[in-house]
Formats: sequence, C-alpha cells, structure tokens
Amino acid sequence: MSNTDSFIEEVTDEVRRDRLYGYLKRYGWIAALAIVLIVGGAGYNEYRRAQQDARAQALGDAMLAALTTDEDAGRAAALADVSADTPQGAAVLAFMTAGAQSDAGEPEAAAQTLQSVTDNGDIPLIYRQIATFKSLMLQADVIDPATLRAGFETLAVPGVPLRMLATEQLALIDISEGDTDAAIARFQSILEDAEATPGLQRRALQAMVALGGDPQAPTTENEQ
Repeated sequence: MSNTDSFIEEVTDEVRRDRLYGYLKRYGWIAALAIVLIVGGAGYNEYRRAQQDARAQALGDAMLAALTTDEDAGRAAALADVSADTPQGAAVLAFMTAGAQSDAGEPEAAAQTLQSVTDNGDIPLIYRQIATFKSLMLQADVIDPATLRAGFETLAVPGVPLRMLATEQLALIDISEGDTDAAIARFQSILEDAEATPGLQRRALQAMVALGGDPQAPTTENEQ
C-alpha cells in the first residue's frame, strides 16, 4: 500500500469516527432513553408481579384463618368478612363462602353469593359458568323444574367445559318428570362423548341399566 493510500485510509477512518461521535452527541439521548424505558419497564413489571403475589398470599392467609373457625356458620361469617381485590380472587372466595354457607344450612345465602359471581362481567367466563352450575345444584329442590332445566340447558352446549355435567343433570330432570326415554338418550350421549370423564360415563352406564335401557358401546371410525 502506498503512502498516499495509507494517508487516505487514515483520513477516512477519522471522518467515520467524527461522524460516529457526532451522531452519538446528537442522538445518544434516544439510546439512553430507550435503556431507561426498558430497565424501568422491567422493574415495574417485577413490582406489579410482587404486588400481585403479595395480594394473593394475603387473601389465602385470610381464607385459611376463616376456615379455622369450628362451626359452619362461623366459617361462613368469617369468609364473608374477607375481601378480594382481583376478579379471580373474588370468584374463589365466593365459592368457598358459598360452600360454608351451604354447610351451615343457608342455601339461599349461598345461592346469592354465587349469583354475585355470575353477574360480575369482570370475572372470567369459566368462573361464572361454575357459579351458575353450583347455584342451580343448590336450588334444585326449591326452584321450578322449567327454570332448572333452562339453566342447565344454557350450560349443556358445545364449548362449555361443564357441558357433560349439565347434560347429566338434564337427564336427572327427565327422570323426575317421568320421561325415561329422554333420560336414556342423554345418558347414551354421555357414553359416546369423548369429553365425558370415566367417572361420568360410569354413572351414565349405571343409570341406563337401572332405567332398563340397553347401553350401546361407542363405535370407532374403523368399526363403521
């Protein structure tokens, strides 16, 4: 490399360095701000996570303390005094409170507690569906069959996790109304449904036999 080429290369490097320093002076604050935002955002997320964990721990401790009460009525009252500041926490607390109220012989109070979950749009849908199912079960002996049937029918539809359990309850309503054929058909649908648990299918099979039905084993595509 000639002296001239070497000199030109050195000058070019100097120009590049000068430009880089110029850019850093002019736009360096953007990079610094980005770093501050990234670090600050990570710190804020950690703070929020810690706060959520602390609230969940506090709620769990409060519920456990309430459950140490000896009498059912006392546990129900103690749980009713606990408050939750998240929708999921409120749902779990309501389920526990309703259970204690039911154990204490207060089904109406338990149903009202569960209704508060059903009516709360901020609570995830699955919790509201569970609350509806539990409320219907609690009131099965006090509300009219048509209302009870309509309630379970809203849950016995595709896409609802409680669909099979609601179908079982509809079959029991059919039995109570003397419609044995409808009940057998519902139990058979449970036997054939892949979403039904083994325990639920076992109950359906036993019910069909008791009703004088002829349970049909599910057929696979190969058998067809």
